[in-house]
Amino acid sequence: MTAAPATAPITQDVLTIPRKLPEGGKTNIVGLTREALRAALVAAGTPEKQAKMRLGQVWQWVYHWGVRDFAQMTNLAKDYRALLERHFTIEIPEVVTRQISADGTRKYLVRIAGGHEVEVVYIPETDRGTLCISSQVGCTLTCSFCHTGTQKLVRNLTAAEIVGQVMMARDDLDEWPVPGAPKEEVRLISNIVLMGMGEPLYNFENVRDAMQIVMDGEGIALGRRRITLSTSGVVPEIARTATEIGCQLAISFHATTDEVRDVLVPINKRWNIATLLEALKAYPGLSNSERITFEYVMLDGVNDTKEDAHRLVKLLEGIPAKVNLIPFNEWPGAPYRRSSGNRIHAFADIIYKAGYASPIRTPRGEDIMAACGQLKSATERARKSRAQIAAEAGLG
Repeated sequence: MTAAPATAPITQDVLTIPRKLPEGGKTNIVGLTREALRAALVAAGTPEKQAKMRLGQVWQWVYHWGVRDFAQMTNLAKDYRALLERHFTIEIPEVVTRQISADGTRKYLVRIAGGHEVEVVYIPETDRGTLCISSQVGCTLTCSFCHTGTQKLVRNLTAAEIVGQVMMARDDLDEWPVPGAPKEEVRLISNIVLMGMGEPLYNFENVRDAMQIVMDGEGIALGRRRITLSTSGVVPEIARTATEIGCQLAISFHATTDEVRDVLVPINKRWNIATLLEALKAYPGLSNSERITFEYVMLDGVNDTKEDAHRLVKLLEGIPAKVNLIPFNEWPGAPYRRSSGNRIHAFADIIYKAGYASPIRTPRGEDIMAACGQLKSATERARKSRAQIAAEAGLG
């Protein structure tokens, strides 16, 4: 096993400067909470007495119908639509590339303000459609098995950029309802997981505001049980997640001893396994959540022994939990190998016999580098590829 880098960042190590609009710039409606949008409408000239009604109308047009053009908001008077046009815009991230895997998985590279790019993955299954969204450009955690973690953190995403990923995917899947058409019973995007690029709890306020918009019953309207936030274990924010978001929680766990987890998930040096588990014991009660998902990537000869499985069972005592076993998704230069199928199934069997669900995740989208732990900006990969090609041709 490789030793953990001595300088591995354990906590947020950059100052994220809020992006300021140019003087006289329009306000983007996307990403504003109900309270913030109401205040912005009043500031733009909406009479106080009409503010509640106008807020509801605009909210429904943007988040239920997916309309981006104020002229199409036909239940608003023409002069009010003109007022909105003068003061506001409805903008979401721009799709740069879209790849579709042989198994139907879609991976999008989307461009956000400042020219930065993040990746979004849609995974269709027989009983659900899961959208994996990002919360940061890059990541600060340097988890040694994760390709995304090899990309330095650039900045946090805004609430608009987080909600915008959901809206972008609904555009691509043509999932916005059509006025007058029968209501679709099956939703293509039925679940959202914050498991893309970044550590969501290092961007708590923007993630919270975005998820409250997604959960709002008059818009996208996904219930909190349909949203799962995955964290590596930012302990101080776990209780806040329960009370201010209330979604399902997944823990990027991956090891049963501090010695191994310090290497795999360096944040463990700040908040070790015992500290993390103590915080998790309170979560289901605080959030009215059913159970916590423990994500466990299977690494050959590192964390996949029967002893590890028995230790994991012991650690989970007192926590309503299920364990998602993830066969390691290899990437160029990865320092680990995937555990054998036999080893993974033996591990799963021990967990299952102890009374915990232990599904083995089927790798999806591997042919387009869209599988868990493989996300990394395509532009960065392309630069590296060009450099490698030049070197091989003797041009470097």
